[in-house]
Amino acid sequence: MQQVKGEALLNKLILLFVFDKMEVPLSENTILDMCTSSNSWMSYMDCKPILSQLKDCGFIYVINSSGDPLYSITSDGRLCLANYFVKIPTSTREEIAAFIKKNRNRYRRKQDCFADYFMNKDGTYTVNLKIVEPAQPLLEMKFVVPSRQIAKNIYRSWEDKAADFYALIYENLVD
Repeated sequence: MQQVKGEALLNKLILLFVFDKMEVPLSENTILDMCTSSNSWMSYMDCKPILSQLKDCGFIYVINSSGDPLYSITSDGRLCLANYFVKIPTSTREEIAAFIKKNRNRYRRKQDCFADYFMNKDGTYTVNLKIVEPAQPLLEMKFVVPSRQIAKNIYRSWEDKAADFYALIYENLVD
């Protein structure tokens, strides 16, 4: 039983460490991907309830956005992490820090850029594209395209091209 409690504490500290290192609010899907799918820092079955427990304890909070809710660390969460930081093995801290340094921008883009498409009654497709900040959408567009293949191509390329597209629109509208 003691080992289970120790593992739960370690997993909570790992999540707080991830929030601290990322320095931006994170969606639940991003957290689950980082901590369970892309790495084996904890199991999926442990990660979801721990996220909820950290929120209930006031160590993380929810930022309501137009898409998925985003979570961020509170000052109490940072204080807890500072007090129990040494409970996370050095090798785990180094692995997390290296992973986040390498992948921070990719995860931010993935969260900030939303794309979806669906078929209309007339057989055309609507592609919905968004760039989202934690508090509100920065840009939202819908395109009607003639085929599923075109919708798929737009959907796939949006994450990589969204920032350039936004800059182009902004520059042309401001002048």
